[in-house]
Order: sequence, then structure tokens, then C-alpha cells
Amino acid sequence: MKKYSIILVLLLVLGCDSDSSDSGSIASDSSTGQGGSLARFTTFNDYLYTVDNQDLNVFSITNNEQPVQVNEVPIGFNIETLFNYKDFLFIGSQNGMFIYSVESPETPEFLSEAQHFTACDPVVANFTHAFVTLHSDIGCGNTLNELQIYNVEDLQNPLLISTRNLTRPIGLGLYNDYLIVCDDEVKIFDISNPENAQLVHNINRDAFDVIIQNNLLILVGDSGIYQYNLDETNIQNTTELSTINI
Repeated sequence: MKKYSIILVLLLVLGCDSDSSDSGSIASDSSTGQGGSLARFTTFNDYLYTVDNQDLNVFSITNNEQPVQVNEVPIGFNIETLFNYKDFLFIGSQNGMFIYSVESPETPEFLSEAQHFTACDPVVANFTHAFVTLHSDIGCGNTLNELQIYNVEDLQNPLLISTRNLTRPIGLGLYNDYLIVCDDEVKIFDISNPENAQLVHNINRDAFDVIIQNNLLILVGDSGIYQYNLDETNIQNTTELSTINI
């Protein structure tokens, strides 16, 4: 329980940072909250979005001290994660990825769904591609362990363009032309050509989620939280800055 409390505080701090710059964060819109890929909530402008097992819940947070639920949208079953890029929500479930528009923030609009075999499913995205890890887990009912990359230039028709077998990938994050994946170790892929992602660096850490804030890489593991620098011009230069044992 202790480690999850610390992680929740960390996500809330990053999610409420409205002064982040555009240099390395996938959530480059300053009105967008930022958390890890395993998060079940996110913020956009004056709204908080959360998911439970089957619904997307919308809260007005114009008054931060008194959030008001304004909508509940049925999504499906076995919903696990929620990630937003600008005014789009990418929702991961054990059965697939759902894409919603929050152009009208109180009434999210379904755009598309990409189905896959039953597996645990975090997802992150940018303006052209969505990146999904499928991993085996007792609660997910399958033995798939792979990275899937979708072209989402047409958000109503996501197209699977690449599949890569991994050991047991879980959390992931985007840093400009790099994708950082928590696998048996932390793996950094060059995704400048998303159809042919190339492994370019490993970090020997056991972590299950990743948070990227500007040029800061935060790895969340069972035993601690680890901070590293990120340098786009020399991605192998990932010096450890600090460790918080939990």
C-alpha cells in the first residue's frame, strides 16, 4: 500500500503541473495532465477523466476543491488505462484500445476501437501513432508479450503497422522520437520510422511504469522510484540522478 500511495502522489504532482515546457513531454499541451501509462485518470483543461472497469467518468474541476461529476460514458469491460494526447483519449482494455474525442469535454465522442487478443494493455500516443504493450498476467488470461504500433493519422481507422515480441512489457512513454518501454529491463526504441522501431539503449532497471517530464525520466518499480536525465542528442546518456526506495 505504501508504494502505491507514493506513486499516486507522484502522478498527481505531475498531472497538476501547468507550467511544463514542450521539449520532451508527450503531453505538450500545458492544459493536459501528465501521468504514467498505467494511470486510470487524466486531466484536460478544467476536466478530470477517470476510468473504472467499464465506464469513463467526467468531472468538472473548475473548482478544484469541489469536483462535480458531469457525465458517465459506458466504454466496455475490463478497462485498465487512460492516456490523453491533446483533445483525444486513448483507453486501454484487456480486449483492445478505444479512442475518444473530448473536443466537447463533457460529452466524449467515440471515434474508433482496435481489438486484440485478451491481454493487459497500456497505451500512449502522439499525433500520428499509438503504442500499445500487451503483457501476460494472471488476471488478463493470455501469454502475449509484445509491442504493437498503430498508425492513427485517421483516428476513426487505427491501422496496426508493427508488432514486436518482448519479454513482458508493461508501462511505456514517449520522448520525441524515442519510445521507452518497461520490459525485463527498460528499453529505449528509436521510433523515427514507426514501422521499423530500433532498440538503441537499455537501462538495467526493474520498473513497471515510466513518466517523462521534459528531459527527466522517472521509472516506477516495486522497490523504488528512479530518476534519470534524458538527452535527445545522446540517448545513451541516461545518468541516474536519484533513487527513492519504497
